[in-house]
Amino acid sequence: MDLRDNEIIQVNISGDDKPGLVLAFSEILASYDAFILDIGQANIHQSLTLGILFSTTRDKSGFIMKDLLFKASELGVSVRFTPIDTEHYNQWVARQGRNRYIITLLGRTITAQQITDVTSVIYRFGLNIDAIKRLTGRIPLQEETGKIRSSIEFSVRGSLTHEQRSELQAELVHNMSEGVDVSFQRDNIYRRSRRLICFDMDSTLIHTECIDELADRAGVGEQVRAITESAMRGEIDFIESFTRRVALLKGLDESVMEEIARNLPLNEGLERMMTILKRVGYKTAILSGGFTYFGKYLQQKFGFDYVYANELEVEDGKLTGRYRGEVVDGRRKAELLRLLCQVEHIDLEQAVAVGDGANDLPMLGLAGLGIAYHAKPKVKANAKQSISSIGLDGILYFLGLKDSQIEANI
Repeated sequence: MDLRDNEIIQVNISGDDKPGLVLAFSEILASYDAFILDIGQANIHQSLTLGILFSTTRDKSGFIMKDLLFKASELGVSVRFTPIDTEHYNQWVARQGRNRYIITLLGRTITAQQITDVTSVIYRFGLNIDAIKRLTGRIPLQEETGKIRSSIEFSVRGSLTHEQRSELQAELVHNMSEGVDVSFQRDNIYRRSRRLICFDMDSTLIHTECIDELADRAGVGEQVRAITESAMRGEIDFIESFTRRVALLKGLDESVMEEIARNLPLNEGLERMMTILKRVGYKTAILSGGFTYFGKYLQQKFGFDYVYANELEVEDGKLTGRYRGEVVDGRRKAELLRLLCQVEHIDLEQAVAVGDGANDLPMLGLAGLGIAYHAKPKVKANAKQSISSIGLDGILYFLGLKDSQIEANI
């Protein structure tokens, strides 16, 4: 196929959306044996914009444009023709080798100022926006703010060094106003083939620290919470803090764990997220510095594929103040993430890790997509992606899923 002597014409069609528009115009192009070089369509509130870039011989171009113009008049839409010279087209083709990136905005609502903040960063780094799409459903005018989710995805293209990618990501986060999250990812084969998601449990899947709940029942809540907070801030070694906290639980009745499990406060979006992840084939795991008892409870309730946590030692129906086996700390979480990738026969780039504490940082850094969820400041500052504006189901949008796809699977 040699199209070098052909004319290249871009046709832009706009107007009210109605069935059969693409068919009507493509039939005309087909009748003249035109070659489609590019095509794209967008719909906003029943208004359509259709663009077609086509190549045809010089003796046919005038007839094609005349027929397209008549068809547009018949259908009540506007049409505009733009001739494209060969040099300009070749430059456009050459740019397609550049890297592609996905920038996702996520929040309860998204304002014009937040769009401006994002696009100004995109412009400063010399990137071109190829496409913009809304991932969330249409926003009702009367709805409780707490129930609204809003997410917009930008597909951008350009050449960035590793240092520039880091700078761009830092600027995106720095420029964002409170109440909205922003994700910056390379749009590569791994992003499109995520297969495994590993979650921390306490303060990530559930809105509490189970060891604190146990400590309250044992009457040592204040001492344990002080150690917990220090450990989560990364001020003391996790294993040391864990050993000290567990020791304070000595003598607590085993039945207390069942009562706590039945009343675990689940974080927003957990059920919706897990329903969708299972439906679309993700493997899910709990990698927790908390306790196996509660992890198994969540596994039974929501269908997690794997649970790795710490097992409390029980004798004669009482906690001994000791634990069994190796402590699941930050290092162990990263090891387990590697192991699960091997078991599932996937690359680490295909794995997602989600957590809120300092002991989650090793697995967040190791996974292809690491997400700090309503995290401590130190964790949020060191994670590449974070969610603080909405619930766990916000992760679905960072994975590129749209509400239209999500709702169809519930």
